Amino acid sequence: MSADRASVANVLERYALAPQQLERLARMLDVLTRDEHAPTAVRAVREAIDVHLADSLVGLDFDELRLASSVADLGVGAGFPGLALAVALPDTHFCLVESQRRKCEFVERLRVTADVGNATVVCARAEQWEQGRGANDAVLARALAPQPIVLEYAAPLLKLGGTLVDWRGRRDERQELAARKAAAQLGMCLAEIREVSPFATATDRHVHVFVKEAETPQQFPRRPGMAVKRPLGT
Repeated sequence: MSADRASVANVLERYALAPQQLERLARMLDVLTRDEHAPTAVRAVREAIDVHLADSLVGLDFDELRLASSVADLGVGAGFPGLALAVALPDTHFCLVESQRRKCEFVERLRVTADVGNATVVCARAEQWEQGRGANDAVLARALAPQPIVLEYAAPLLKLGGTLVDWRGRRDERQELAARKAAAQLGMCLAEIREVSPFATATDRHVHVFVKEAETPQQFPRRPGMAVKRPLGT
């Protein structure tokens, strides 16, 4: 096994994943680091293992995600965390939601190359994805937008009792207060903020979990652009 595959194997060992899952993740990594059109600034293999694979798979530490049958990853970018988690959770269906056509095309190539049959690329804005409304057990977001905006995108897409799993960096008390206010307007409540260490050099990384405890009012999401222009909770 190459040093790079050994590094991927170390990540998988943490989550007791199978050799065929290692092979699929290694194929993803190869495309990410070699394809000049990949929508990521991370090109070094070891860094990609940390930033793309390990950081994505830390989602497996959350039962809310492990037990979900249907998951939407919003603003999936280069394919993460959704594609890595789809490999790890083959019985869960993932919708990889991305508004930019070029990124959608890349993620689809990555999905086919890695033979990820339980994921679908959805090329649409989260606010306009009608088929996703009320259809997901969990919604994922990683480095997408300020949290009140993410909450407005996610809440209408969740089933009652569903969860938003939101990857964040250093904690910000003012942002967290705004997020709690926004959540209350959307039928959501904060369940947990957990510090995570997906790889050895990771610092100030947290995962925020919100639960949909009531139906989201019909006026949400607002028309495209309004969540950014006039964020809730501020």
